[in-house]
Amino acid sequence: MTSFATLGLNADLLKGIDRLSFTTPTPVQEEVIPRLLNLEDDLVGLSQTGTGKTAAFGLPLIQMLDQTNNKTQALILCPTRELCVQVTKDLNAYARFVPGTKIVAVYGGASIVTQSRQLQQGAHIIVATPGRLLAFIRQGEVDIKAIRAVVLDEADEMLQMGFQDDLNDILAATPATKKTILFSATMPREVVTIAKRYMKNPIEVTIGQRNQGIENVRHIYYLVAAKNRYQTLKRIADSNPDIYAIIFCRTRQETKDVAEKLIGDGYNADALHGELAQGQRDFVMNKFRRRNLQLLVATDVAARGLDVKDLSHVINYNLPDDIASYTHRSGRTGRAGKEGISIAIAHLREKYKIKQIERQLKRTFEQGRIPTGQEICRQRMLHYLGLLKERKIDTSYMKPFLPAILESLSSLEREELIERFVLANFAPLLDYYRKAPDLNEREPERKSRYERGQQSERKTGDRRYAPTPKGREQFTRFHINVGKKDGVNPGRLIGEINDAAGKGVRIQVGRIEIKGNSSLLEAESRFESDIIRTFSNLQINGRKVIARVSSETEKMTPRSRSKSPHPIRKKNAGKKRQ
Repeated sequence: MTSFATLGLNADLLKGIDRLSFTTPTPVQEEVIPRLLNLEDDLVGLSQTGTGKTAAFGLPLIQMLDQTNNKTQALILCPTRELCVQVTKDLNAYARFVPGTKIVAVYGGASIVTQSRQLQQGAHIIVATPGRLLAFIRQGEVDIKAIRAVVLDEADEMLQMGFQDDLNDILAATPATKKTILFSATMPREVVTIAKRYMKNPIEVTIGQRNQGIENVRHIYYLVAAKNRYQTLKRIADSNPDIYAIIFCRTRQETKDVAEKLIGDGYNADALHGELAQGQRDFVMNKFRRRNLQLLVATDVAARGLDVKDLSHVINYNLPDDIASYTHRSGRTGRAGKEGISIAIAHLREKYKIKQIERQLKRTFEQGRIPTGQEICRQRMLHYLGLLKERKIDTSYMKPFLPAILESLSSLEREELIERFVLANFAPLLDYYRKAPDLNEREPERKSRYERGQQSERKTGDRRYAPTPKGREQFTRFHINVGKKDGVNPGRLIGEINDAAGKGVRIQVGRIEIKGNSSLLEAESRFESDIIRTFSNLQINGRKVIARVSSETEKMTPRSRSKSPHPIRKKNAGKKRQ
């Protein structure tokens, strides 16, 4: 097994690495560190964020420094203030036992006077955002004419943020003899142009595949009506009690709107967008890093350069316009070998975008099923009770009060006591989801030319071919464990469904397919629990009926006249209306 000691790093750096509890180099570190130690070639590294690339270029740069020379010897350019600060912090940690190493961060949004003073005291390595660095160069306070290496960290991000001209001006001020090291998660045309203009026969190191999402990220998409986008987001959050996520929106206004709705609905959420002052931005980010916030709603620009560990989810409230942005978004979860989930909330008309991203990333996305209100309530209650059982509680201070408490509750049966306890904690959630509709947007079924030609001839009484009522997205498919061999017919099933509704209520029914030993039927989602309860209390042909919500894999047989069940015929169906 490869270790840091075998990569050629000196004893002082190894001591710092050991203090940080780094044991085994990541794939990008294993590939890049030996190549950069002698600084002989330009290098292009294609690697996602969170794969250890800061150490991959930082450790060799520190080792090549001449601490007796006070001039700037290396330059690292970053797209954002947050990444600039993080890289500087990491480099200082690596150089903890390397005496005399001076590393200075230069970025906007902080005191230019303080940064100027630090630069005057000497900086072996400058870590900078392009705009602030260029200002110092033009003022004559930074001299990069003698640097040996320049690193472009997250080059694709810098170009997307409009730093093309700044990068050109900065690189033009560097010596021709320097080595250029470029790291990028994706390789768009603009990054290729930079590489061709400023690099000489670079070595390319690719971890994974170009433009590919991190391997241990699970990609899920939900198809919903546009009006149900926010309700879907709430159900995702409600069905994941321990969620710790960034929610990406297209615009600043949408970011603010979604965050305000979440806060109003009682979620630990806040917004991050370009209109925030730096102090406000830092305040929000500190809360999120400390997990005082579970949900951070952000635009792509505002979230660039954020370094947040252990995100459970990345949620695309809207799909981005370009695939590179999706790659960057999803790359914020599933870091350091941990699993993560990237979720896309998409309208049915946007499914082509999902297919485009799948082809580009060479990954298959899962189509998720938005949980029902009943499923969410069950999951939240069991999660809470599980935590309650596992929690270690000191009950000693309760002993003086226990006899009075037991006496007060003695009139309640065990089951009633449990019901009251659970309701005391979950009444609002149960009430909110009591009659919650199904939000899943179902794709229209493709019909053959024969079916389209024959549709007008189908008998309206044949429930298998009955036109689906309006609001298809409000229907749930049910699986029942009885079929033709048990004497079941569509009329019997429809009768039981209507009995479930009670007097004065009619449950709309969609398609019904009766197989040998089972049946599939569609009915209104808001009566889901009533339908399951009614069928589960039945016995048909001596067989106990079990009803459940059908899984996505249980597809109804494509419509075919030759396989149709016996239709239900209304009286006088063949007569003309008078």
